[in-house]
Amino acid sequence: MGLLRPLILVTFGTLVGSAHGQVTEIYKCVEKNGRPLYTSDKRETAGKKCELVSREINVVPAQKQPPPPAGAASSFPRETPEARATAKGRQRDILEKELASEQQQLDQARKELAEQESVRQGDEKNYARVLDRLQPYKDNVDLHQKNIEALKRELGNIR
Repeated sequence: MGLLRPLILVTFGTLVGSAHGQVTEIYKCVEKNGRPLYTSDKRETAGKKCELVSREINVVPAQKQPPPPAGAASSFPRETPEARATAKGRQRDILEKELASEQQQLDQARKELAEQESVRQGDEKNYARVLDRLQPYKDNVDLHQKNIEALKRELGNIR
């Protein structure tokens, strides 16, 4: 096994180095002493027990375009300052609408929580059951509070 790895690496290395738009067939042959031999030469397979391991079509990769010179004029920024200002204005309007909507949802969630806190059902003899029943309402209030904080942060970043 110690000789097999270098043989495979050398075989693949020579194939990859010389492959420019050609078909590569790799054979695995078992020699008389039981040792495997990997080859791409069809003539070496004569008289040996061989099987086709891989058939690949190798192609030369496309040439990369050189980057433009640093001093060349570019089309950046593609956005004009007026367009950028109107986009920020639209973004601010959207965030303010979301903030108002989230505030209404928070008020509604607080109202629902207060209603549920005032109700005591007959099967809730244990206070832990009351807390379990109220937990989804508390989670809803927390969610809306966090959303409002995030929207305020986002609005602060725009201005």
